[in-house]
Amino acid sequence: MKPSEARAVAGGRQAIPRVLVVDDEADLRELLELTLVGMGLDVDCAADIAEASRLLDAGDYALCLTDMRLPDGTGLELVERIAREHPNTPVAVITAYGSAENAVAALKAGAFDYLAKPVALESVRNLVRSAIRLPGATPPAARPDGPADPTARMLGVSAAVADVRAQILRLARSMAPVAITGESGSGKELAARLVHEAGVRGDQPFVAVNCGAIPENLMEAEFFGHRKGAFTGADAERDGFFQAANGGTLFLDEVADLPLAMQVKLLRAIQEKRVRKVGGTSEDPVDVRIISATHQDLAQCVAAGRFRQDLYYRLNVIELKLPSLRERQDDIPALAVAILDRLASRAGLPKAPVLASVTLRYLQTYSFPGNVRELENILERAMAFSNGEVINVEDLGLRPGAADEAANERDTVPAGEAAAGSPTPRPGPALSAEGIPESLPDYLDHVERQAIERALEKTRYNRTAAARLLGISFRALRYRMQRLGIN
Repeated sequence: MKPSEARAVAGGRQAIPRVLVVDDEADLRELLELTLVGMGLDVDCAADIAEASRLLDAGDYALCLTDMRLPDGTGLELVERIAREHPNTPVAVITAYGSAENAVAALKAGAFDYLAKPVALESVRNLVRSAIRLPGATPPAARPDGPADPTARMLGVSAAVADVRAQILRLARSMAPVAITGESGSGKELAARLVHEAGVRGDQPFVAVNCGAIPENLMEAEFFGHRKGAFTGADAERDGFFQAANGGTLFLDEVADLPLAMQVKLLRAIQEKRVRKVGGTSEDPVDVRIISATHQDLAQCVAAGRFRQDLYYRLNVIELKLPSLRERQDDIPALAVAILDRLASRAGLPKAPVLASVTLRYLQTYSFPGNVRELENILERAMAFSNGEVINVEDLGLRPGAADEAANERDTVPAGEAAAGSPTPRPGPALSAEGIPESLPDYLDHVERQAIERALEKTRYNRTAAARLLGISFRALRYRMQRLGIN
């Protein structure tokens, strides 16, 4: 049945999703068309970019499948045009066997996913199911067990967290690999789970793997599975992480800890979407989305020779950077309340203790090198030492040396000490008769030093408050004070 006939048969019923197939090989176009029609979809075909452009201008498509090599251009050009002019139409590219560079380039340009030649029909079906909610399917947001806002579990009111939540929703619409970066304890696994849950794979498995916790001699069997008798102790066949995550998402935490030998095998599995069990002779297709995370700088690991450059580019198609807790101090009250409620519920308490106002202010001046995870640990310890109703500063159990310089200076400096400790005013740089400084850098440093010293005096040497008064972050203020020699 031709596409136009299929639309006519549909008549007044619910519109059938349409797919555009762009390929100059007639046999492959026909194969893809038969496969998609068999899934209940309407299909239009084009042999080049010009014909595809006319079809795109004439109607809306739920998905576009395009070859990378076309007579009048490249599939990458079509991906960029669709991303620009039809942002709601996901695009998947068909690449030649082993052309990982083309696949990565297409994903960076906005492609939803890719298929490698020779095209496996089951892979086509899995890709289409991921890209299109077929008639009768329930969208993730409408699942009875899912929240209306899939990112609601990432608490906070700061602009930094709002930006991360918006990025998560955008990333959830794609199948491109995501690399999550951030300090330890900043919530990388939570962000990965939200990307998974907010997407079309939200009802499929999410498998989290700590790459640094697996013994090197067991790593291949853990990732790819093994056959019975493959090695001593393999008394039964077993699936690996890839098979367990098939159809869903595989989250590789602390991926920088993978040994180089395993990096080679992981790269092949990601590129070819096929894995071979230890002791097996054939490869099995797998359909997983890869999300990776690390607190290390992967680019530096590549430069040092500890991480393969080709795997780095394959994983780091889209980067999601999580802010540290120091960069989102406004979120500490909401996080603390949620953590205390959870801890109280787990302990069977009828009511969670509350933070005294001075305790909350203290927490907002603490550096939190361990980020949200450290906040949880501090509050759990504080609950044990508190009276069960109010948590005071002394209940936190923090030594003065454990806080950063801002926390050490949180207390108000007596007026006499502040005056005695005030820096002696320095003469400004020389000016010409016309009022022009002889050295502009020295003059600007002098103005900046005066502004910082006034802010410190006004806030009685509370550097966190001084940074807010100046409209800069605490880290920026500390850097400027070090550069200008302000003690």
